[in-house]
Amino acid sequence: MRFLPALLLALTGSATLPPNPVLEFSAPPGSAEPHLTATQGGGLLATWFEPGTGDRKALRIAERRGGRWSTPVTVAERAEFFVNWADFPSVVATADGRWVVHWLEKTATKAYAYHIRMSSSTDRGRTWSAPITPHSDLSPTEHGFVAMIPGSRGGVDLVWLDGRQTADTAAHGGHGPMALAVGSIDASGKAGPDLIVDPRVCDCCQTALARTSEGLIAVYRDRSEAEVRDIAVVRQVNGKWAPPVRVAADGWVYRACPVNGPSVAAAGREVVVAWFTSADGKPRVKLARSGNAGAAFGTPLQVDDGNPLGRTDVELLGDGSVLVTWLEIVGDQAEWRVKRFGAEGRVLGRWTVGAAPRTRQAGFARTALSDGTLFVAWTAPGPNGGVRIERLTPPGT
Repeated sequence: MRFLPALLLALTGSATLPPNPVLEFSAPPGSAEPHLTATQGGGLLATWFEPGTGDRKALRIAERRGGRWSTPVTVAERAEFFVNWADFPSVVATADGRWVVHWLEKTATKAYAYHIRMSSSTDRGRTWSAPITPHSDLSPTEHGFVAMIPGSRGGVDLVWLDGRQTADTAAHGGHGPMALAVGSIDASGKAGPDLIVDPRVCDCCQTALARTSEGLIAVYRDRSEAEVRDIAVVRQVNGKWAPPVRVAADGWVYRACPVNGPSVAAAGREVVVAWFTSADGKPRVKLARSGNAGAAFGTPLQVDDGNPLGRTDVELLGDGSVLVTWLEIVGDQAEWRVKRFGAEGRVLGRWTVGAAPRTRQAGFARTALSDGTLFVAWTAPGPNGGVRIERLTPPGT
């Protein structure tokens, strides 16, 4: 673990910032699959996997509070973890200060049979509750790509990809589609009812979840009968889930899962969504904004620099500007990059976070905002590589 002094980064117009973001935290070599989230008190929580004993993996967690990272602790160490480069654990802090972690756990000898498991801590990670499963379906199918946020009345709300229909051979002729499900865990740690809100979605793209002033909004990659895989949202309207709405009509026809989900951030009625598409064979990272809680979105902006791999994350700043993170191909390698867009769409700044391979080994970078500072968690390559967390502070935030 390394701690470095803060560095304020200068920004003028759309100029590239000379100094890179500041490295603040390093996990041990071999660590990977990071997740990062902000807490209501202005802190951060990070999770990641490390090699454990034998064939086990250790799920680790650390907190940033008062400008310092805590000593990491182990949530659990298991051989049964389902460990995947694109589908990884996450953590949130609830309104009453509990930490709630999710992970995926294998349930059968089938390669892709796993369930979501969740545990909570009331003592900042020293002890953890007995794990629970948030979904009612316990079939030996896929349940993953979870997104969760603190509940408005305590507990957590979550969305995931649910494979229960893929086991329903009588109804679907041998192999039904993946579905999008929503659910919750209440303040006492009990799972609430789950609900399928879109019965046909992309099989293995990340989901995203945010809360507007009107309710929850879930963002995901849809899948039509004609294999169009555009980004859609479902949102709560007067407490009920409305039908899906497309963020943009990309028209990307793709007969496999791109493993490249969207990201979302919201404040009040403002919603921003970033995503990857390769419609017409042209890879693009796009950004779209809604001013009516996701009921409709404006014309998308192009984010990338011409050759993206996608894997986006997005944050919404208090002044209405947006920070988008993505992976861009550079020669035979790639780079994690960040751009800041003003509320009117103008590029206000850009950063390079770090180099990465053009492969699954790069994983996904995850971001979080704390007091106007962007923190980026990503996996550095190489034998001495592992999870890194860097920060940058755009002026004026």
